[in-house]
Amino acid sequence: MGRAGFASKNRPKTNPVLERVGPSGAAWHTRQCRVSSFDSEPGQMTTMPLAASEGDLGPRLLILQQGDVRAVSLPASGSLKVGRAEDADIRIDTDSISRRHAVLHMGESLEVEDVGSSNGTKVGGQKIELGVRVAVVAGDLIEFGGVSVVVQGALEPKGGARKRSAMHRLADVADRVARSEISVLLTGETGVGKEVFARRIHELSPRSGPFVALNCGALSQQLLESELFGHEAGSFTGAKQTKPGLLETGEGGTVFLDEVGEMPLEAQVRLLRVLEERRVLRVGGLQPRPIDVRFVSATNRDLQQEVGGGRFREDLYYRLNGITLAIPPLRERLGEIPKLTSTFIKEAAERSGVPAPSLSSAALSRLEAHPWPGNIRELRNVVERAVVLCGDGAIETEHLFPADLVGGLSGDDDGAPVDERGRIMSALQECAGNQTRAAKLLGISRKTLGVKMDKLGIARPQKGRAKE
Repeated sequence: MGRAGFASKNRPKTNPVLERVGPSGAAWHTRQCRVSSFDSEPGQMTTMPLAASEGDLGPRLLILQQGDVRAVSLPASGSLKVGRAEDADIRIDTDSISRRHAVLHMGESLEVEDVGSSNGTKVGGQKIELGVRVAVVAGDLIEFGGVSVVVQGALEPKGGARKRSAMHRLADVADRVARSEISVLLTGETGVGKEVFARRIHELSPRSGPFVALNCGALSQQLLESELFGHEAGSFTGAKQTKPGLLETGEGGTVFLDEVGEMPLEAQVRLLRVLEERRVLRVGGLQPRPIDVRFVSATNRDLQQEVGGGRFREDLYYRLNGITLAIPPLRERLGEIPKLTSTFIKEAAERSGVPAPSLSSAALSRLEAHPWPGNIRELRNVVERAVVLCGDGAIETEHLFPADLVGGLSGDDDGAPVDERGRIMSALQECAGNQTRAAKLLGISRKTLGVKMDKLGIARPQKGRAKE
């Protein structure tokens, strides 16, 4: 797009509208102009008043820099260059910004693209890849190097559209990434649907091999290495015959490493070698074997924090993190609950061989009000139980959370619900014995879970096998 005022070399170059925010929160508006050398010193900046009312302001960026706040109004279409160079449309003169840092694309949506900056560009805390356009909406935080920029204005969506839009954009990125060979790291809380995204990436990829998954937090060090790398007969006690690992059985396909943040450091070293050499050495083996797999990993941990704490190898993190897709929790995607609930009702009814029951409006409201610490996995469990409890009628609120009526897990009553032991055991199993995560899944505190486990005679997992 040609910029207004840039057609002639002898005309002043005019930047987008800038708005400076005063201490009281009131704003006044200026148009920032770069004055050409025939009028003034090259690069000199001047300002002129620009009449504008608050209602006239469309999409804009708030730039926060060294205690100063300025806003750049964005045109309806075209593109704007961001950087430290003199000819940048949005010039941010600080050392953390590259001369050619990023480009903003305006049209049906607002997108940001990093064009080879030294310090990178982040959206929502996630670094974006070179040359990949990432859509942003009102409320998003963009980081150009060390400068924070907040998106504001007419891009503000209504109701639950913000998070639905975020999931749609995430799905779009996943679809584009699927067609490449880049390693993908999926992040998000337990139960948000990381494996669903992993399978989607595999199914949309050109790979014809299988999708194989391994929960890195559910196995001991020895079993993890045996499952992942395979072993030769006699390599350890109980290894009676040779067994290929998932890296071999997944030939031509995708290997999904779930809870990769739980992987022991010793196994991380071996996995790093596989990623670097694309060859795997079975436990007890002598000859490495070539492999052709695509890696998709998932974690609910902050791996950068784990790297800082010495619990995860930095070199492995960068190998796995070709691109990160952060999946928001269900409580931030309430607009998805009606559709997900309908799907789970149909699936549960089909498995039980009964007609799919309807869902009362009160029950739907109760679902939308729940905090969902266990995310989509918890929603599925709640719906499946409700289909059984509702009988021939509609699903009502009492069918969703029966523990609400009998004391539930959060009560201190001496009597426990009949299925309380089973629910605790199931949660511990889903969380690989991690009591902190199991408590979150159940919607109770870690201390309350410990008290109930002792009362019900449930053995505490050994700390060596379950990381807290």
